[in-house]
Amino acid sequence: MRGDAVLSKYWSNVVRQLEPYIPGEQPKDKTYIKLNTNENPYPPSPKVIQVMQETVNESLRLYPNPACDELRVGISQYYGLTKEQVFVGNGSDELLAFSFLAFFNPGSPILFPDITYSFYPVYAALFNIEYQLVPLNEDFSISVNGFAEKNGGIIFPNPNAPTGKGIALTAIEEILKHNADQVVIVDEAYIDFGGESAVALINQNPNLLIIQTLSKSRSLAGLRVGFAMGHKDLIEALDRVKNSINSYTLDRVALAGALESFNDEAYFQDVRQRVIATREKTVARMKEMGFIVIPSIANFIFISHPLLPAITIYQQLRQKDILVRYFNKPRIDNFLRVSIGSDEEMECFLQAVAEVIQKHTK
Repeated sequence: MRGDAVLSKYWSNVVRQLEPYIPGEQPKDKTYIKLNTNENPYPPSPKVIQVMQETVNESLRLYPNPACDELRVGISQYYGLTKEQVFVGNGSDELLAFSFLAFFNPGSPILFPDITYSFYPVYAALFNIEYQLVPLNEDFSISVNGFAEKNGGIIFPNPNAPTGKGIALTAIEEILKHNADQVVIVDEAYIDFGGESAVALINQNPNLLIIQTLSKSRSLAGLRVGFAMGHKDLIEALDRVKNSINSYTLDRVALAGALESFNDEAYFQDVRQRVIATREKTVARMKEMGFIVIPSIANFIFISHPLLPAITIYQQLRQKDILVRYFNKPRIDNFLRVSIGSDEEMECFLQAVAEVIQKHTK
C-alpha cells in the first residue's frame, strides 16, 4: 500500500480517474477448462504456424513495412475492397482506441448500448468523450430507434457482447440512414460465427467503419491482429492517429501469419462450422436443463437459470475447475457468458452444470 501511495502522487489527473477494463481471468495456479475469454478451442491453421516459423529469421533485425501493404491487399481482396479501404493494427482493441481518437469529439456525446463491450466506456473516459447509453430492448436486442437521437457518433458490436445477439443488415442500414453526418462503427469481432458482415454496405455509406479481429474465428488471439474496413477517408484518419503514436504496430511474424490465415480458407471454414455446431448442441442441452439462453450468433452463449442465481453457478463451476464469465452489472447480474469450447470441454461443462442444478434445486 505504501508503494501505491508513493506512486499515485505522480499520476496524471486522467490516470487517477480511470477505471480500466478488466479482462477475463487467466489463472495459472492449475489447469482449468477456460470458457471465460471467448478464445477459439481449436489451434490456428498449420499453414499459419509454418509461415510464421519461416519468418523468424535474420530479417527480424529490420523494421516491418509500416504500411502493412501486403496484408491490407490480402484482406481487401478477401472482402472485395481496395487496399485504401483497409487498416490493420495490433488487435481490434487498438483499432477501437484509434477510432475514438479519430472520429469522436469531446463535448459531443456518442451513443452505444447500455449492455455491450465494457471497453467502450473506458475509451470514452480515457479520451474525454461524453457518451449516452441506449438501452437494449427487453429481449436484449439492439434498439434501432434509440440510435436516431442526435449524437457525435455511434459504436456497437454485431453480434453484441456479452449477449451474443445480432441484428440484421436492414437494421444497420436504418441506423446509417439516420446518422449520415456521423461515423457509425460496427464492431464485428464475432461476426464469423453466424452473422452477416456489414462490409457490403461500405461503398454506399462513407460514414461506416467495420472493425474485425483474427482473435476469435481464426484462432489467433495470441497474435494480436485486428483490421478495420471503410471509406478511404476513414482509413486515412486511422493512419494519422497510428503514425502519431506508433508507426510499426504489427511485427513481421504477425504480418506473415495474419496474411496466411486468409489464404487457408478451407481450414477457417472448418473451424468456424465446428464451433457453430458445438454451440447449437450446447444450447439445446442448456434448454433441456431449464436455462434461458439468449439467441447467439457468436462463439459464446448468454444463459440464466430461473431457480438458481448466476453467481452461485459461477462459483460452483469454479470449484470444479471450470471458468465462465460473470458480470456484476444491472440487468445482467443473473446471467453467465459461456465461451464455446471443444465438444469434450462442453460435455464436461454440461455435466458440471447438471450436478450444480441438481444439488441446489432438490
